[in-house]
Amino acid sequence: MAMEERIYQTPCGAIHYWISKVQGAETTTLVFLPGLTADHRLFDKQIEYFQGKYTVLVWDAPGHGASCPFRLEFSLMDKAKWLDGILCGEAIRHPVIVGQSMGGYVGQAYAELFPDKLKGFVAIDSAPLQRKYVTGMELWLLKRMEPVYRYYPWKALLKTGAKGVATSAYGQKLMYDMMMTYEGDQKRYARLSGHGFRMLAEAMEADLAYEIKCPALLICGEKDHAGSCIRYNKAWHKNTGIPLAWIPGAGHNSNTDEPEKVNALIEKMLDTSLSPAAPPMRSSPGRRQS
Repeated sequence: MAMEERIYQTPCGAIHYWISKVQGAETTTLVFLPGLTADHRLFDKQIEYFQGKYTVLVWDAPGHGASCPFRLEFSLMDKAKWLDGILCGEAIRHPVIVGQSMGGYVGQAYAELFPDKLKGFVAIDSAPLQRKYVTGMELWLLKRMEPVYRYYPWKALLKTGAKGVATSAYGQKLMYDMMMTYEGDQKRYARLSGHGFRMLAEAMEADLAYEIKCPALLICGEKDHAGSCIRYNKAWHKNTGIPLAWIPGAGHNSNTDEPEKVNALIEKMLDTSLSPAAPPMRSSPGRRQS
């Protein structure tokens, strides 16, 4: 069953997304949101596994992949609103958002804007959006990342970018291929990265609740060395009781390093916490799950 590519128009440009629908009034929809500078290919292994079982949707985020050219004049909340526009256009009322890294932040913004719409939330190697989790220095750095990516030697950036987010040969090759989208235009890569991190810092500084009120799951690679992702996830789990699953041997893109394990965790959540008789999916603070 092939995914159908569709386009959603915004004032800043066109967003391309892919969807495969399963008919049925109670069909669950999984919405996959890739991280910064990655595109829809990040979730190939998840689409392959879940397609036909559930309605699945994945996008190239604004400015990424096929969703380019795109004016980088939008906020994290704008992305969440555009995502809702896409979902409304597809008659998807209660999505389960699966967001990797930046995609997880978009999911939290969506939860803030549309708390009654979100049916479930899975954060893969992401982090909480609340202001209390980050330091002033971290926010300062987030706003000043564009020059780092602009002047870093491109070949070295390709190498460190691919190996820095994945531990598996498949995950590293996939990230390399996605980064090669920007080959010959490092300024575009730097602008996109810089804008993404600034947008993130501004959303944190807004100091909103960003509360997840639906069944949720945190997934993090045990070898995730992107920023302070491991520290953030430990604190997120401790403060909220949202279950946290560690993926042994996996890096920041754990869904590409260990797709079978990540797919099984997502499916277990869908089976146990989203069935009509299931209790809310929460665990006691401090409990480590795998």
